[in-house]
Amino acid sequence: MPLARSLSMTSLNGLPQWEDEDLPVEDLLLFEISWEVTNKVGGIYTVIQTKAKTTADEWGENYFLIGPYFEHNVKTQVEACEPPNPAVKKAMDTMKSQGCQVFFGRWLIEGSPYVLLFDIGSAAWNLDKWKGEFWDVSNIGIPFHDREANDAVIFGSLTACFLKELSCQFDDKPNVIAHFHEWQAGVGLILSRSQKLPVATIFTTHATLLGRYLCAASIDFYNNLDQFDIDKEAGERQIYHRYCMERASVHCAHVFTTVSQITAIEAEHMLKRNPDVVTPNGLNIKKFSAMHEFQNLHSMYKARIQEFIRGHFYGHLDFSLEKTLFFFIAGRYEFSNKGADMFLEALSRLNFLLRVHKTDVTVVVFFIMPAKTNNFNVETLKGQAVRKQLWDTAQSVKEKFGKKLYNALLKGEIPDLNKILDRDDITIMKRAIFSTQRHCLPPVTTHNMIDDGNDPILNTIRRIGLFNNRTDRVKVILHPEFLSSTSPLLPLDYEEFVRGCHLGVFPSYYEPWGYTPAECTVMGIPSVTTNLSGFGCFMQEHVADPAAYGIYIVDRRFRSPDESCNQLTQFLYGFCQQSRRQRIIQRNRTERLSDLLDWRYLGRYYMHARQLALSKTFPDKFEMEPSAPPKTEGFRYPRPSSVPPSPSVSQHSSPHHSEGEDEDEDERYDEDEEAERDRQNIKSPFSLGALPQGKKKQYGEYRN
Repeated sequence: MPLARSLSMTSLNGLPQWEDEDLPVEDLLLFEISWEVTNKVGGIYTVIQTKAKTTADEWGENYFLIGPYFEHNVKTQVEACEPPNPAVKKAMDTMKSQGCQVFFGRWLIEGSPYVLLFDIGSAAWNLDKWKGEFWDVSNIGIPFHDREANDAVIFGSLTACFLKELSCQFDDKPNVIAHFHEWQAGVGLILSRSQKLPVATIFTTHATLLGRYLCAASIDFYNNLDQFDIDKEAGERQIYHRYCMERASVHCAHVFTTVSQITAIEAEHMLKRNPDVVTPNGLNIKKFSAMHEFQNLHSMYKARIQEFIRGHFYGHLDFSLEKTLFFFIAGRYEFSNKGADMFLEALSRLNFLLRVHKTDVTVVVFFIMPAKTNNFNVETLKGQAVRKQLWDTAQSVKEKFGKKLYNALLKGEIPDLNKILDRDDITIMKRAIFSTQRHCLPPVTTHNMIDDGNDPILNTIRRIGLFNNRTDRVKVILHPEFLSSTSPLLPLDYEEFVRGCHLGVFPSYYEPWGYTPAECTVMGIPSVTTNLSGFGCFMQEHVADPAAYGIYIVDRRFRSPDESCNQLTQFLYGFCQQSRRQRIIQRNRTERLSDLLDWRYLGRYYMHARQLALSKTFPDKFEMEPSAPPKTEGFRYPRPSSVPPSPSVSQHSSPHHSEGEDEDEDERYDEDEEAERDRQNIKSPFSLGALPQGKKKQYGEYRN
C-alpha cells in the first residue's frame, strides 16, 4: 500500500498538498452540481453564484459547475467556449455522440467559472429506461405526473454518465470531487455510487423537503422532531418518492453537509444522518473606500422611497416623512414559514402602542412577496400621477415667482409677497389642492390580486384592521412583485430598496439559513431574525450582544407564539424610540459585522468538506492531518468612528436634520470605550472545518 498523502490547508491555489508526487495537484478536478446553476429558482442560486469567485480563486481552471440547459438563461448569462481540459472535452464528445446535448462556457458572474449544461429535453427519450435503471439501484419509483422529479432523473443520469466517461480516462485515479446540492441533483450521486465510480462525493442539503412541508402546515415542528412518522408524513403529502431521493442521496454521499446548526438538527431526525460539516452561507463583501458611503446611500434611496410614499398617500399625507420609518419583509410567499403571520400580529400591537403613547413616529411597512396579480391597480398608479402633477404645478409657480422676485431685487425693492402671487397662481394652486382630495383610504396593495378573498396577508390585514387610516401610526403596503428599477411605480432594485429602509423584519419559523437578514447586515441595515433561522443561530454563536449591532433575534424556539410576538413587538417599539443619531450609530455597528459573512472566511468550511471527502473516499491515498481544521487569524473590525459619524449627516446645516436630534447634541462618546465594548461583544474567532467534538453534544440543547 502506498504512503497516504497527508492533506493540509496550506495549499497552492487552494488545492490540497501532499508529499507523494505520483498524482500532480493540477489533476484534481472539482465539479459542483445543482439544478440552480445559471437557473434562478431559489436561494441555492445565490449560494452558488456568490461562492463561485472564492472557489474559482482556489481551483482555477479545475473548477466546473454542472446544471440544466435553458436557452433563455444561456443567452443572457453564458459565454460559449471550448473546454480547456482535454479529459472534460473527450467526455463531452462521447456524450454528444450518444445523442445528448451538452453545452460548455463561462458563466458571466464574478469569478467567471466554467459551466457544463445538459439539455434535459434532448435526452427525454431515455426517461423510461433511466427510471428503470434508477429503480434497479434504489427501489425508488418516480410517478409519471411529477415532472420535476422526472427532470431530476434525466439530469442525474446525464451527470452520472458524464462522471463515468470522465473517470474512465484516469485509470481509477482519485482525480474527481463531485459536490451535489439538494435532491434535484441527488440522482447523479446515487447512480455514481452504485456504479462505484472513483469520485469523492459531497451532498449539501439547504433545507429538508419534509421539514419545509411540515412547517408550512403550521405544525409544532421543532418540539416534535423525534415524534414524526417520517414515511407517513411524506406519503400524505405525496412527496414520498422525492423524500426517498433526498434521503438516499444523503446516505450515499461520502460527506454530508448542511448550511446551519438548526438544519443539522432537522437533518438528524428527518434524514437520519448527522452532517459531517456545517457549511454556513456567505456573501461577497465589498467595502467602500469611504467608510460611511453606505450611510450616504441610505439617505439617497430613502429619499426615493419617500417620493413613492408621497404619491401613495396623497390626500392622507398628514404625517411627517422626516419622522417616518420604513420596515420591510421580503422573500417567497410562505405566509407562516417566513413569519408574515407573526409580523402582522406584532404590527397590530405596535400600532396600538404608538397610538396610546401619542408618538409622532409613523411606520410604513412593505411586504415584498411575489403573488399572482393582474398588474398594478388604478388607484396606486393614480397616486403617482397626482404626485407628479403637483410637482409640475409647484415648479411652474416657483419659476414664475422667482422671476418676479429677481426683477424686484434688481430694482432695489423688497417685493410685497402678498402681490407677487397673482390670482391665476392662487387659482392654479387651489385646483392642484382640490385634485388631491381623496374619498377612499390609500390602498393596502399596489396590485390587483388574483383571488384576494383567499390571500392570507390581505385576510389578516382585514382581521386586524390595518387599513391605512389617518389615525393609524402603522401603515401597510403589500407589493406582490419583485422590485425592479424599470417599474413605473417604485423604480428601485432590491438592493437599492433595502439600503433606503430602516429595518428588515424576518421572524421566520422555517429558515435553514436566511439570506435576507444577511444581505441587510452587509448593507448596514439592522434586521430582525429568529433562533430558528441559520443566520440567527450563527449570530448568537459569534456575537455576545447581537441587538447592540442591530441584529434582533426573536426566540421562537423556547417561547410560545404569543410570547414571541410580544418580544417582536418590543423590538419594533424600541427601534421606533431611537433617535436619528442612535440609528446612525447602530447602522455603523451593523455594517461592521459584515466580515463575519464573507466567503473569504466561510469558504474554508467547503474546503475542509472537500478534503474530508478525499480522505474518506481514498483513505489509502489521502489522510487528513489531525490539525487539519484551520483557524482564522481573527476578524479585524475597524475602530468605531467618532460620533457623530460624519459631519454631513449630523450638523444642523444638513438637510436631513430632524427634530429631536438636539437632545443628543450634548451626548459625548468615548471612542476607545466604544471600541473596547465592541471587542468584548464580538466573540473570539471560530474554528473552520469539521464540527468540534464538543459541538455534537449541543444538539440536545434544542430538544425538549
